[in-house]
Amino acid sequence: MEYRQLGASGLFVPVLTFGTATFGGGNDFFKAWGSTQVEEATRMVNLCMDAGVNLFDTADVYSAGLSEEILGKAIKGIRNKTLISTKATFTFGEGPNNQGSSRFHLLKQLEGSLKRLNTDYIDIYHMHGFDGNTPVEETLRTLDDMIQSGKVRYIACSNFSGWHLMKSLGISEKYGWNKYVAHQVYYSLTNREYEWELMPLGLDQNVGSFIWSPLAAGRLGGKYGRNKPIPADSRIAQGGSPVPEAILNEEVFYNITDALDEVAEETGKTVAQISLNWLLQRPTVSSIIIGARNEEQLKQNLDAVGWNLTLEQVKKLDAASEVPTIYPYWHQRQNTSLNPLPDFY
Repeated sequence: MEYRQLGASGLFVPVLTFGTATFGGGNDFFKAWGSTQVEEATRMVNLCMDAGVNLFDTADVYSAGLSEEILGKAIKGIRNKTLISTKATFTFGEGPNNQGSSRFHLLKQLEGSLKRLNTDYIDIYHMHGFDGNTPVEETLRTLDDMIQSGKVRYIACSNFSGWHLMKSLGISEKYGWNKYVAHQVYYSLTNREYEWELMPLGLDQNVGSFIWSPLAAGRLGGKYGRNKPIPADSRIAQGGSPVPEAILNEEVFYNITDALDEVAEETGKTVAQISLNWLLQRPTVSSIIIGARNEEQLKQNLDAVGWNLTLEQVKKLDAASEVPTIYPYWHQRQNTSLNPLPDFY
């Protein structure tokens, strides 16, 4: 397993992270992702550890805390060998103070996560989304206090806009507080908007990225393409996709799956493995969060590392997935001598 330094921190993380949103199946939405219980979760954790994947990602809202509870039981006895990432911000419970990134809500959620995970500390604590109601200073001071208390090791964000992240970094620097070292983002061959602003920002400010839904909610798993309809048992068909159908360009998607099929023929790898490997060769990517509804899926995803696509194969996939940028990015790209693109090759 390859390990990469996480942003401007001294922490090294495996290039694959195991996402545990499939643990629990606490409601209809998460049941479409999976309903893994403690016994199978423990086997999956052990499979990951044997492969060198020691980072496990969850969130307080995944099945209303059930994912954290199951993960806590699955890592019993090996907590000191693992890295745990969890998140807060989204609604958890009833009432106006049970959401957001206020000091009130974050302190409550951290204590709840620690209890559910049966641990004394969180290795990477993410803000699951940006809270436009709470002053950024309040959020970052609270997070800094959590690190000072020893209950959190590193802080990160998720699903931020460029200005959300840059403002947060600037305020942390102003007051000498701990900064976000990573940004958990959606990025895949089907949607490359991350490259337009968030990737250049990550490069400039040394913020690593964790990639969620790298297979676009299973669309890049090899079972769906130009002449292959969505399987009835997929989470897309069951309404569990976190990636809206409306943001996908159907013809571009089919071009991508055609190119993936060609590369699969050339490499002998699966479409899913190729999609994951492509991401591992992109700038700023520290780790890809892989999920699995069963052990066989997990084993296949673990085989996405230990080899690399050729430059020609990467360029073929890039060409198939390219879409027009929106303003101001198309305007900036008219003069790349002033606004150089990330070094993809």
